[in-house]
Amino acid sequence: MNFLRKYGLVFLASISIATLEAADKKAEAFRPGPASSYSNRQKQGGIVVAADPFVTAEQSKRAFDKVHPYEHGALPILFLIENTTSHTIDLKQMRAVYIDASRSKLSAIPAGEVKFLKPPDKPKPNVSGLPRFKKKNPLAAEEIESRAFAAKMLPPGESAHGFFYFPTDHRAGAILYVRGLRDATTGEELFYMEIPLPNSPGH
Repeated sequence: MNFLRKYGLVFLASISIATLEAADKKAEAFRPGPASSYSNRQKQGGIVVAADPFVTAEQSKRAFDKVHPYEHGALPILFLIENTTSHTIDLKQMRAVYIDASRSKLSAIPAGEVKFLKPPDKPKPNVSGLPRFKKKNPLAAEEIESRAFAAKMLPPGESAHGFFYFPTDHRAGAILYVRGLRDATTGEELFYMEIPLPNSPGH
């Protein structure tokens, strides 16, 4: 193996390792506390849940880096769940609904559809004659989907977290209604949860 080839491979390997390490650090950058540490939480039958709407730029920076979903029409609500029972909880049919103070209901939209919430910009005449570059849709950022709640099963002693997204403004007196949790062994549907959402950010 000649010198250039040898050290070229070493250089490429170093870049690959650095890229993977950067990706791992980015994925691990957002680590919220346990559901039991939030004041806006509910506990039933050994299941603890909490929810927190992310409406400020400071909150968004923690979870979505440079993207501020709420500013572009998507309300992210962080959902956290802990299983302190001796049974595995099936989350595949779990559904989240945003209920405002007037009891209007809005179901969460799939994370893959969030990018379609921002309407396309209306075309404007190009009077300068210079090429125009299309603006990137901020709601198409990879963090939107990678941070979405995706757990399907929750074994005893385990916890999970992620975001649900709603095309709405956050209003005082709103709650997050969660249903569809099931006992993984019997298939029996468990209780529903109504989690009061804070009017101000944080917990």
